[in-house]
Amino acid sequence: MALSAKLKKLLDAKKVKYTVRDHKKVFTAYDLAQTMKEKLEHIAKTIVVRSDNSHLLVVLPGNRRVDFSKLKKFLKAKKVDIDREGVMQAVFKVKPGAITAFGGLYKNTPVLVDKALTKVKKVVASAGNFEQALHMTAKEFLKATEAKLGDFSEKAKLKLQVKPKKK
Repeated sequence: MALSAKLKKLLDAKKVKYTVRDHKKVFTAYDLAQTMKEKLEHIAKTIVVRSDNSHLLVVLPGNRRVDFSKLKKFLKAKKVDIDREGVMQAVFKVKPGAITAFGGLYKNTPVLVDKALTKVKKVVASAGNFEQALHMTAKEFLKATEAKLGDFSEKAKLKLQVKPKKK
């Protein structure tokens, strides 16, 4: 499967260094980590969030979950919640679970990245489909997403069944 032309154009325009890796079909960050034998903290999990009356992408490591009280405070919003799956189809024109962290693909949707994701050297992000992942450094990932950094996650109690590869 070839990387979408739109995503390739966006990444190349920003002069981002990345590699594309094909994998079996997966729908969650957890399954991606299992399939690619990567640590959960390397997986960039993207969540579509509604803040008051706007949509944004919140990206955090696969081993963390959104702390909505911290996110609400960070955004100075009255109401913050995860958007319904139908929003991905209606607003972002993607299948639920196939959203990627690159807000420039979606009418310049704002992207927030949790600081915990900057603590890893390598980030594995969805390529906007269920069978490809992008591998890049955390620095390149931040450059590609043009994200605002913040502290709005908490550790989740998840353990992989497959041991990650040693590097």
